[in-house]
Amino acid sequence: MLAAWSLIPAAASALTDDEWRKRLSPQAYDVLRQHGTEAPGSSPLEGENRKGTYHCAGCDLALFSSATKFHSGTGWPSFWAPMRHAVATSSDSELGFERTEVHCVRCAGHLGHVFDDGPPPTGLRYCMNGVALSFVPA
Repeated sequence: MLAAWSLIPAAASALTDDEWRKRLSPQAYDVLRQHGTEAPGSSPLEGENRKGTYHCAGCDLALFSSATKFHSGTGWPSFWAPMRHAVATSSDSELGFERTEVHCVRCAGHLGHVFDDGPPPTGLRYCMNGVALSFVPA
């Protein structure tokens, strides 16, 4: 089972809501700060195939290596593992069933959800909102 969300990072409270709104695009604010979801297939990062690193769009923390990215067919960028100490998880039952929400460990931004239907070696699918990420080519 994935680790439970237990600590709110200091950076999450370092910015006011107004400061987050100024820092982020309206779509990124909705996802990262309001737990929204972008439309499937809307992110150019879903088709990104270069080597590099995916960072949090809120605080620029490196979250996922392109080496763990795979095409899940879901319409969102998907990864089979995050970088070490990059994400935290929490329980999400907003849709009436239990899901595991994924957050940036530094700014607590909502990134997406993780499911247990991914490929080896982990069997996990970190289904991320592309608007919550930025890509840094290697």
